[in-house]
Amino acid sequence: MDKQEYDALVKRLYFPPAKQPQILLVPPMRCAMIDGQGDPNTSEAFQDAVAALYSVSYGIKMLPKKGAVPPGYFEYKVNALEGLWTMPEGVDFDPADKSRLIWTLMIMQPPFVTPELFEEVRIAQRDKKKLAALDSVRFETLDEGLCAQALHVGPFDAEPETFERLHAFIEQEGYERIEFGHHEIYMSDFRKTAPEKLKAVLRVRIRQKQ
Repeated sequence: MDKQEYDALVKRLYFPPAKQPQILLVPPMRCAMIDGQGDPNTSEAFQDAVAALYSVSYGIKMLPKKGAVPPGYFEYKVNALEGLWTMPEGVDFDPADKSRLIWTLMIMQPPFVTPELFEEVRIAQRDKKKLAALDSVRFETLDEGLCAQALHVGPFDAEPETFERLHAFIEQEGYERIEFGHHEIYMSDFRKTAPEKLKAVLRVRIRQKQ
């Protein structure tokens, strides 16, 4: 995959229409990933995980400035932070108690990144930054397949409204969700952006109704 194809893929996956949900087939994506559990608003482990993912992702992007140009390298922007969210089996989600949330944070990597290159940069960043969370970062392929997604604008606590709109669209199009968990793509830096201006893509896996 060259730069033009990669840029087109990023645009298709990460920039849905502002007003209308969409159905799309998501190809396998190679990502930096890290798992955890707890309230993202208060969990130190969550903040450490975010820092670790950005550390390795920017470490890869900046390799040419250190005189190390990987085969197939091209200029690109580090992709958005993403999160897979679910709850322990048999436990209903309570908006007032996010302490039991199970999450996998990730950042998609460009196609020239190999497992060997990723591991080399991860270890170098761990030794340089002294981030213990880098020990838990891995390079893995996410294969979601058929999905529906919608753009959410506003506080994260208002996401149920966008999910209602997304679910109505899925039903109308003759599909159904196939799992409880969902995928969020953070188009705004939630560490720096006012809640009312936050943007996130909400994505769920679907199948046609039988």
